[in-house]
Amino acid sequence: MAVTRRAVLSIIPAASLVAVAGPLRERAAAAPAGGSATAAAAGDQATVLANTVALFAGTAASNARSEVADKLAAIDSTARTRLAALDSAGAGELFHGVPLGTNDSNLTKSFQYLNQIALATRVPGSTSDLHDNLDVQHTVIDKMVWLYDSYYGDQSKGYYGNWFNWEIGISTQVSNTLALLADTIADYHPDLPQTFVAAMDGYLRNGKDGDVDLDSRFHTGANLANITTNRILQGAVLGDDARISKAAADQLTVYATVDPYQLQHGVTDGYYADGSFIQHASVAYNGSYGKVLLTAALQTITMLAGTGYLGGDDLTGVVRGWVQHGFAPVIFEGWMMEAVKGRAISRTTTGYTDGVAVIEGVVNLATNSTGTDAATLAGYAKYLNQVAKATVDPAKFVSPVTVASYADILSDDSVEPADLNPAAVSIGFNAMDRTVHRRPGFCFTLARSSSRISKYEYMSGENLTPWFEGDGAHYLYLSGQDQSTAFGVDYLTTVSPYRLAGVTAPVEERKTIPQLYGTDWYDNPDAGFTSSSESQNTYVYFPLGTDPHSGGATLDPYGSAALVLSDDAAYAAQQAGKLPGDFVAYRNARAVKSWFLLDDEIVVLAAGVGDPAGRAVSTTVDTRIAAESDAVTLTGRTRDGGDFAGTGTADLSWLRYANASNDTAVGYVFLYRQKPTVTLDTVSKSRRVVRESNPDTIATKQVFGLSVEQPAGARPARMAYAIVPNATEKQLAGYRRGPLAVLANSTKLQAIRHGGLDLVCANTFTAGTHHVERLVVDGPACVLARTGKHGEVQLAISDPTTERDTVSVIVRGRPLRLTDADDGVTAHRVPGGTRIVATTRHTYGKTLTVTLS
Repeated sequence: MAVTRRAVLSIIPAASLVAVAGPLRERAAAAPAGGSATAAAAGDQATVLANTVALFAGTAASNARSEVADKLAAIDSTARTRLAALDSAGAGELFHGVPLGTNDSNLTKSFQYLNQIALATRVPGSTSDLHDNLDVQHTVIDKMVWLYDSYYGDQSKGYYGNWFNWEIGISTQVSNTLALLADTIADYHPDLPQTFVAAMDGYLRNGKDGDVDLDSRFHTGANLANITTNRILQGAVLGDDARISKAAADQLTVYATVDPYQLQHGVTDGYYADGSFIQHASVAYNGSYGKVLLTAALQTITMLAGTGYLGGDDLTGVVRGWVQHGFAPVIFEGWMMEAVKGRAISRTTTGYTDGVAVIEGVVNLATNSTGTDAATLAGYAKYLNQVAKATVDPAKFVSPVTVASYADILSDDSVEPADLNPAAVSIGFNAMDRTVHRRPGFCFTLARSSSRISKYEYMSGENLTPWFEGDGAHYLYLSGQDQSTAFGVDYLTTVSPYRLAGVTAPVEERKTIPQLYGTDWYDNPDAGFTSSSESQNTYVYFPLGTDPHSGGATLDPYGSAALVLSDDAAYAAQQAGKLPGDFVAYRNARAVKSWFLLDDEIVVLAAGVGDPAGRAVSTTVDTRIAAESDAVTLTGRTRDGGDFAGTGTADLSWLRYANASNDTAVGYVFLYRQKPTVTLDTVSKSRRVVRESNPDTIATKQVFGLSVEQPAGARPARMAYAIVPNATEKQLAGYRRGPLAVLANSTKLQAIRHGGLDLVCANTFTAGTHHVERLVVDGPACVLARTGKHGEVQLAISDPTTERDTVSVIVRGRPLRLTDADDGVTAHRVPGGTRIVATTRHTYGKTLTVTLS
């Protein structure tokens, strides 16, 4: 299969930002005491404030554009809604329906509503009666004072609930409002900024001396970017050059590429070399916190433009790398993939909505780039607009300026729409245990876990039934389909959490955290469990797996993945007697699994599938949802040649799921005799079953399930099957005589051969020597080997444990010479063949390749 090359952006190494941060820290240290500023610094601060108003409220030029009218109308309408709620508020409220006193989220919301009113008064060129309306601005300021006096200013009463609201949420709204109304505040209530900034410093309880603490586990990643952005604005309204300079320097640490072998301040949050993004120490998060960080970075670039705080293209060039390697691969036809959204997977906002934030970021980057970079980014923004099955609404962009820039891109005939992804590519995000496999017509995304990456994220009543989301759950996105009808919150709502696509789970009923403990967390302060304690994080919110084996390899457009299914950290700690007696932990089933990712199919092997506790076990081959009225048909062929239709348990050779209503189909080829069970049920559930704050809306879906059931007490089983996206019946029938062959399937070695591709894929799981065709693999590894037309051999090798110094593979047969290799790969002759040694020490699961001839 030909590999379509993607456009490559010019990317600046994140290490270059260190050179920028140094002078900023020197500037902070040299700033005059007492917050006084030189003329140059005062000019920079005025520029920051002007840039901030332009960012949120637009400019006269942008706002005169007809394409921006809807965005401006939304700003005005929101402000009027808030003003009406302000007028109708009852006792203990600033805004109607937002009671204060014990709810920190409502306090944040109250400050947010004031900020939204303030914004509407600062829109350049607006003809609204809110524009430059001093009465309204004075009302906002007066109500800020009321909130401060009544609910915020007393530090002894504050800081209840979620730390985020006190250190980030409230401060973001307050800082933005202070910046938007800076001139009016200076005339009407000049001491207000100092009063609020002192309080915001006081609420940085996880910081140090009222400032950021880079060693705090709370001040990392997107959280640190938000805190420092707030401090930049605070410095601008106070005229405090040192505050801005230090905040900008602190923020730049967020953008450094994380080296897991040389952690800075012990922080694992951030972007990794392979495009992975992690937040909360161990959660795969490109699609939520990563998206927040993208927005924060671009807002910082905008706010500091034209000042001496951030010069050159360094940060812009780093962010271009994120878009290329961290965002484009996990967006399929405008849809942000579920596997990288953490607990946000349970929210009602769709993957298309998540994609809008990235589109705005791409547009912003395009306007801050030049030449080929600008053209490539503009082309990607235009491509996403064309392929998304939901209309991209620029009124949801943060900035009116970006709305105008987006309109320019869409109307420019010289901009060629183009994906940043190759049409055919397999990507291993091994730093966050995710795999993405793209082909024309589909994308297959796999969520794994390990002793490095969390099995799931639950928190704050979100993602209530997450137990198996990192246990090999997959998401098969079909081209041309409205993904909101196939995935999103309704998939999570209507599909049993024990039967997510790809998952092996014990047959049992588990309880959610609120069901177990009556609160959104396990509350036991004497044992070290409070709402945001490290114990809560480790054992409740995002527990790690307990086996290090999770990884994969890629060779050109092909890939593999491997996983040893394990218990989570909570169950292991409970068995070790480390947790209180009333703490509930659940034991997992067992399996060793491989996924081999090819052109037309994904081949899945599983061995040792069962349960040490003797429970029944279900392995879900796939689960798909459809609308209640969709025309879904299930057809197949049994191993003895008979026809199969509908549901039931049968010795199937293959099965085809087809939805004629949206013209989609998926085929399943069973490479072993394993008698799968086929189901098709209509399921209706409230969206609140997966998130407490979701609206009580009933989702009704047809739920197709294909699984292999093992009764209680059954011996460990083996399974082998292929998932064939967009398959026809004729195509599925053709698998009987090829092209796939299972070469091995045990808990030690799993391997296949694809004859048409001359490709051998092998995953090894144990120490010792493993033999498969011409290959001899030493120890646990992922290996892909392809033979060319002239006898040349390509090898891809990785260490899925991340714990090995080297991995060696012998290719038996005539002696071969090394013609091309990645750094750290050597080859030499041995009796009977050629030994390749790949130095995997400190590669963190990276694939190393070599070509021999």
